[in-house]
Amino acid sequence: MATVVLLRHARSTANNSGVLAGRSEGVHLDESGRAQAAGLVDRLADVSLHAIVTSPLLRCAQTVAPLAEARALTPVTEEALAEVDYGSWTGKAIKDLLGEPLWKVVQQHPSAAVFPDGEGLAAVQARAVAAVRAHDARVTAEFGDRAVWLLCSHGDVIKALLADALGQHLDAFQRIVVDPASVSVVRYTETRPFVLRMNDNGGQLSGVVPPEPKPDEDLERAGEATVGGSTGR
Repeated sequence: MATVVLLRHARSTANNSGVLAGRSEGVHLDESGRAQAAGLVDRLADVSLHAIVTSPLLRCAQTVAPLAEARALTPVTEEALAEVDYGSWTGKAIKDLLGEPLWKVVQQHPSAAVFPDGEGLAAVQARAVAAVRAHDARVTAEFGDRAVWLLCSHGDVIKALLADALGQHLDAFQRIVVDPASVSVVRYTETRPFVLRMNDNGGQLSGVVPPEPKPDEDLERAGEATVGGSTGR
């Protein structure tokens, strides 16, 4: 199967605003976020991308725009990768939500959390995992097992995807940190995913490109981990 780069959108006007923006209109990249988006072009310079899939929200579209232009790729918009629908919590100050009984559920037992007039975090994970696996299968069928594609979405959505890839219960997903403009990398196989990077804010990503398999070495494609914890490459 292919390899997917999970990109959280770059810093937006909602980040650190103290407000739960959710799917509010008008949230766009701030000056720092625009610089982060532009920097992705160099950061991914050594990675041959075959597709870009993005949440429909503006901040994600703006994040992938410079990279898509540089690679002459047309991003595919995927509704199932949209931000969590926080319902009536959308647009509220986080300080005003801290006293809500649901806040503790979101933090300690997120699989049971359903936002008022919105959706549950378990449903978010289900839709996101189904979407990433469908797009991964599509990219693999078109470009082969060594293909690499990029998915741009939101913090909680990517955390939910990583929890699934790690085989963790959703209740542990609050332990995962996903910063704006960070990348995490997952390689899916027929039986299970391999998490190659998480919350990477560093330099170039050439190392995520799958190597050519050796004649006697096809463990990852078979869904088996290498004994000893390293590929040795």
